[in-house]
Amino acid sequence: MLPFLRKDLVELAAYKPHLGIGVASSISSTPTQSDKLDTNESPYDLPAELKEKLAWTYKELIETNRYPDGGHSLLKQAIAEYVNDSANLSSNVFISNNISLGNGSDELIRSILIATCLGGNGSVLDAQPTFSMYGILAQALGIPVVTVPRNPENFEMDLEAASTAIETTQEQPVRTVFVVHPNSPTGNCLTAAELTWLRSLPEHILVVIDEAYFEFSQMSLAAELSQHPNWVILRTFSKGFRLAAMRVGYSIAHPELIAILEKVRLPYNLPSFSIAAALIAIQNRSLLLESVSQTLSERSKLIETLSQYPELQISDSAANFIFLRFKPGFDNQTNNALKSLHLALKKSGTLVRETCGGLRITVGSPSENDRTLNRFQTAFKNLEL
Repeated sequence: MLPFLRKDLVELAAYKPHLGIGVASSISSTPTQSDKLDTNESPYDLPAELKEKLAWTYKELIETNRYPDGGHSLLKQAIAEYVNDSANLSSNVFISNNISLGNGSDELIRSILIATCLGGNGSVLDAQPTFSMYGILAQALGIPVVTVPRNPENFEMDLEAASTAIETTQEQPVRTVFVVHPNSPTGNCLTAAELTWLRSLPEHILVVIDEAYFEFSQMSLAAELSQHPNWVILRTFSKGFRLAAMRVGYSIAHPELIAILEKVRLPYNLPSFSIAAALIAIQNRSLLLESVSQTLSERSKLIETLSQYPELQISDSAANFIFLRFKPGFDNQTNNALKSLHLALKKSGTLVRETCGGLRITVGSPSENDRTLNRFQTAFKNLEL
C-alpha cells in the first residue's frame, strides 16, 4: 500500500458498475446481444423526435467552448413546476430555491454528507439491504455508518433497532438518516409505521428520502416537506425519464438546506448537454412517461409468472424492478443455487443483479421480459435443488 493513502479505504468495497451491453458481449459464453436487466434503467430510449430536438439544440444553441449554466436556472424552474404538479400542489409551493441539482443523485448524497456529518460532526444511519452508495460515500468521507436490519419477510425497517441506535450512538451521534421510497433492491414502499417514525424524528436529524422510482410508485412525501424542514427528497432523471446516460439528479428541500448544498457542490457540475436533455425531457414529460404504464403491466407479468415457482419468494414491488429469493427449506445451498441461476441467465443472454441474497430483475421491454422468462425456465430446470 502506498504510504500516503488512507488505510481505511483499503477495506472499503467500491460500487461496481455493471458491464454495458457492448462490454458484456465480449465475455466468454455470453451472446453478442444481451438483455440488460441489471441496472434499473428504462428499456426505452428517447423518442426519435426528441433526439432530433436535442441534436438541434446541441448544434444551434450549445457553445462547447463556454461553461454550462452553473446555476441551472431554467431547469430548476421546470423541476419546481413538475414537483408541484406531480404532488397536486399550488404552483408556488416549490420554487427554484427549493431545488438543487447534482451529477446524478450520487453527487447530492455526497453533498448532503459533507453538509451534515463531515469532520466528526455525526454519523449516518441506514437499514440494510438498501442502496449501497449511502454507506460507500459516507465511509469514503470518513463518516461512521450505523446499520440496522430489515424484517427478512417484508423488508420493513427494524424501527426499534433504529431508535435504539439513535439513542445510544454517543461519540458521533446520528445526524442523517437515509431511506428509499420505494427501497432498492427490494421494491417495498415505506409503511405507515415507518412514516410515523420518520415524522417523529427530532429536527436536529436530517431525513433523506430517496424517491428515485417515484415515476413508477407515484408515492411521494413532497407534500409534507413544508412541515418538516429537516427532510430532503432526492429524485433522478435516470429512471422514468429515460436519461440514465445524462446523469441528472435533483433534491427538494427547505431553502436553507438547498443554499448549503449549492455551496458544497462542484461548480459547473452538469454539462450543457445534460441540462438541455433534462429540460427537453421534463417539457415533454407526458410523452416520456407514457411508457410507465407498460412497465407496470410488464412488472405484473413477471411477478405472476415467476410466482408459479414454489421454490421462490417474490417481493411486491412499487418500482421498475422485482426482487426474488429462494424460500427457506427448498435448498440447503441456496447461495450456490442463486449463483448458478444468475450465471445461467447471464450465459443465455439476460443480465440481472445478484445482491442481498436474491436476484433483482429490472423490468424490460415485452420482448426482453419474454426472453427472460423463457431463459429462466430453462435455467431453473437445470438447478440441483
